[in-house]
Amino acid sequence: MNTFADKFIQNFIEENRYMYLLKGLGNTFIITIFAVLIGVFLGFLVAIIRSTADKTGKLKVLDLICRVYLTIIRGTPVMIQLLIMFYVVFVNSNNKIFTAIMTFGINSGAYVAEIVRGGIMSIDNGQFEAGRSIGFNYPQTMYYIIMPQVFKNVLPALANEFIVLLKETSICGYIGLMDLTRGGDIIRSRTYEAFLPLIAVAIIYLVIVMVLTSLVRRLERRLRASER
Repeated sequence: MNTFADKFIQNFIEENRYMYLLKGLGNTFIITIFAVLIGVFLGFLVAIIRSTADKTGKLKVLDLICRVYLTIIRGTPVMIQLLIMFYVVFVNSNNKIFTAIMTFGINSGAYVAEIVRGGIMSIDNGQFEAGRSIGFNYPQTMYYIIMPQVFKNVLPALANEFIVLLKETSICGYIGLMDLTRGGDIIRSRTYEAFLPLIAVAIIYLVIVMVLTSLVRRLERRLRASER
């Protein structure tokens, strides 16, 4: 009967199988970071368009497009979106990481948009009136007065969205992309041992999420302290 040490060596040391986890972890970080950047850009853009339409009655066509985007993205599973992007939209592309980044970025943008829009709508209308009273037009008021307050208010929620996105990338294996989860699955297929590879993947995700959660809590404490 193999001991735990024997199984550990078999799963991670022999043939440098731990490299599957390291390579997968690297791809997971790449996908998450760039998807977050795309999601934040899209989210702020959509949120500004929608809140502007709500407050001024302008940008109705763009607001309609944004509503359709939000309905489709938030109403369908991210796994289905990933498969559509891989097999339909980017069917001629061999860059699976790019496909994953675009999928998760577009998906995240829909949720970031609602977070930011909620932050904008929570700002008192007196702030907009104050901007007009000092000669700012609507875009200037948004840029100089509203958005700095919104960003501060929604930053913890955006950080939590980053954590959620990190965990969602675990489905990248469905398109044959080597992410962290896929790395553990490859080890399992080579050693026919499911427990250690899957537990290792779970522990790595757990450690990353715990670190990020701790950073978010520190950020929230600092923001609360700055308000006093």
